[in-house]
Amino acid sequence: MEHENHDKVFFLTFGGVLAALGAIFTVCIVAAGLIAPEPHKDPRLEEKLAQRLQLPGQAITDPEALVKVAAAAERAPYTAEQVLQKYCNACHESGLMDAPKNGDSAAWSARASAAGGLDGLAASAIAGKNAMPPRGGGVDLTDDEVKAAVEAMMSAGGV
Repeated sequence: MEHENHDKVFFLTFGGVLAALGAIFTVCIVAAGLIAPEPHKDPRLEEKLAQRLQLPGQAITDPEALVKVAAAAERAPYTAEQVLQKYCNACHESGLMDAPKNGDSAAWSARASAAGGLDGLAASAIAGKNAMPPRGGGVDLTDDEVKAAVEAMMSAGGV
């Protein structure tokens, strides 16, 4: 038996390897600290970090300021074509997620008869149906704008 105490030899060898790896790690960290600039001393990095940490919006709690913001948000009514281009055509052009395609008279006729005509389809569009979000995702759309867009899609389908 050449080595009677195998455990002792293993732990000494293992300890030596760990000590060597620790020394290499320490040398690498010290070298990286000497080579790389410290991020908190680089003004460009501080500016980028400040931009990332900015909140995306601001909560307005002053009632007078809310009135001013609401007045600034008012817009001219959209035409049916503008609503279609901005919100509806993303799904209705391709029939995405079983949306009736623009110009598909059979699909629009079936939907219209199932929903109760133009008013029923407009109500479904306003409330949202299946994968379609309320108002087609246009939270600022009025009921009349949604109804005009639905009517335009139906008439394009010959309904």
